Amino acid sequence: MKWCQRCVLPDTRPNLSIGTDGVCSACAAFEQRDAIDWQKRQAEFEALVDSVGCLKRDYDCLVPVSGGKDSTWQVVKCLEFGLRPLTVSWRPPARTEIGKRNLDNLIRLGVDHIDFSIKPSVEAAFMRSAFERAGSSGIPMHFAIFAIPLNIAVKFKIPLIVWGENSAIEYGGGVDDRNLTRLNDEWLSRYGVTQGTRISEWYDSNLTEQELRPYTRPEADVLEDRDIQAVFLGHYFQWDPHTSLTVATAHGFSSSEEGPKTGYYAFADIDDDFISVHHWLKWHKFGFTRLFDNLSLEIRHGRISREAALEIIREEGVKPPKSDISAFCKFTGLSLEAFEVICGKYRNMDIWRRVNGIWLLKDFLISDWNWE
Repeated sequence: MKWCQRCVLPDTRPNLSIGTDGVCSACAAFEQRDAIDWQKRQAEFEALVDSVGCLKRDYDCLVPVSGGKDSTWQVVKCLEFGLRPLTVSWRPPARTEIGKRNLDNLIRLGVDHIDFSIKPSVEAAFMRSAFERAGSSGIPMHFAIFAIPLNIAVKFKIPLIVWGENSAIEYGGGVDDRNLTRLNDEWLSRYGVTQGTRISEWYDSNLTEQELRPYTRPEADVLEDRDIQAVFLGHYFQWDPHTSLTVATAHGFSSSEEGPKTGYYAFADIDDDFISVHHWLKWHKFGFTRLFDNLSLEIRHGRISREAALEIIREEGVKPPKSDISAFCKFTGLSLEAFEVICGKYRNMDIWRRVNGIWLLKDFLISDWNWE
C-alpha cells in the first residue's frame, strides 16, 4: 500500500492514485479549486435555473434527498434561487429515528416529497445476494438512489435533477474528473458504487426483472429525449461538509447527540443503520475505514493537520459496528458466523497477512498500531 503524504488515504481506495510527489489524486483535484471562477460558476447555475423555469413545468427540478445535512443544504439552495423542487427519497429499510426527524424537517422547509419504499423481501434478498456475491452490502442502496429519482423525473417530466457533491472528486477521483459535471451513464459506471455492474446482472430466480424494476434506471436515450439534465450542485458552489452543516443546522437539521455513527462526523451517515456495514467492508477490502475518508476532507480544508489526523486514528482504532451488523444479519437472514466468513472471503490478500493468528496490514499508515 502507498499512502498519500498530504491526507490519510491509500492507493487501494477505488479510483484514487498517488503521484510521484506522494500526493493523491483527490488532494490534487482539491488544489484546483483556487483556480476556479466561482462567480462564473454561480452565474452558470443562475442561467440553468432560468432555462428550466421558463418551461413552466409543475416542478422545475427534482432533488434526491435523505434528510441529511447535504440534502437539506441542496433544498435550501434550490429554494433560494427560486426553483420549485420535488424531493424524492429511497426509504432505507433501516432508517433511523434521527433520520426520520431530519427528513420531516426538510419537508417542512416547503417542498413536496415522495418517499419510495421497496418491498422488504426484495431488498433483503438483494442485499444478501450483493453481500455474498460481491462483498458489498451497499450495491442495492446505490442502485436505488440513482434509479428512483431518474424514473420519477421521467414520469413527472421534470427537466433538472440536482444532486449534491460529486463524490468522484471529493472522495477519490482525480483532477480530470472535475470535467464530469453531469451525472450520466459514464459517471455511474465509474463512480456509482455498483462495481461496474448493471441491474440485469443481478437477476436470478428470486430477483426477477420485475422484482428489481425499482432499481432499474431509464435508458440514456429516454433521458436525452426528455431533455433531462442531472447536475452536481458541488460543481457550481464550493463543497464543504461544514458549510452544508452550518446552513442545514440553521434550518432545523439535528446532528447525532451520541457522537459519530461511523467515521469522524456526528452529522453524517446517521439516517440509516446499514450504511455503517457498507463502510465496515472497506477495512477488509481496502485497508482503511470511513474515519480515514472524513479526516482526509478535514485535512484538505485546513481544519486539522495530518499529524492530528494520525493521532485520532490511533486513538479511535477500528471498531466493527456490532449492533448494525446484527440488525443487518437479522434483516437478510444471515448468521453472524456467516457474516464473518463472507467478510473473510473478501479480505484483500494483496495487502493483508496473518502472523501468529493476527491479521496485519503489510504497509499500514501507523507503524506502532496495536493489531490485537
